[in-house]
Amino acid sequence: MTIRSVILDMDGTLLDSMPIWHEIDIRFFEENGLTYPEGLSEQVNKMSMEEWAEFFVREFDIAHHTPESVIRRIEEMAAEYYTERIPLKPFVTEFLDYLDAKAIPYGVATATYRSSASAALQRLGVLQRMRFLLTAEDVPGGKTTPAMYRRAASLLGTAPADTLIVEDALHCVRMAVQCGFPVAAVHDASCPPAEWAEICRLTPLHGENLREILLNL
Repeated sequence: MTIRSVILDMDGTLLDSMPIWHEIDIRFFEENGLTYPEGLSEQVNKMSMEEWAEFFVREFDIAHHTPESVIRRIEEMAAEYYTERIPLKPFVTEFLDYLDAKAIPYGVATATYRSSASAALQRLGVLQRMRFLLTAEDVPGGKTTPAMYRRAASLLGTAPADTLIVEDALHCVRMAVQCGFPVAAVHDASCPPAEWAEICRLTPLHGENLREILLNL
């Protein structure tokens, strides 16, 4: 595999942040007098921020909410976690050190709010190492379309075939593979076993953590 640049996912790949999103969703439902429906996480975790907000307003008919107000409130709730609490996943610094030593440029492409993403990466000392931070606020649809990965590759100045994407979510892995990107998949505890098995089938390069990815680059 020839790697000239790397696009890094953030949640579940660089940050150990996936569990907090379920917690945020439950809190949001509770403050609106609702019980969080069983199985909803699996239904909505592939949606963009805009799609999730529109889904909530449409399905739960809370009079005082609009899609815009849902997005604002979830962003406010997420800010506390990203600004103060969420840690790096294991071996992130080691992985970035390897890329730097090889003079391989890299940046972050995430579906998370820019304010939360930049706060966490800055606090953890890795934001300044990135060529860019690309969020769903920069690319409509986030990771539900190929546009974000293609935009990230153009910022790095490399063709998809030479641009490694590091991801943890099945729908993102599928999108990247369909677009002709090589993919390294990192396991996250939030990933259901059946989805991880499918990820491994789609990506010859995969591991329990970033160190395992490094050993096979």
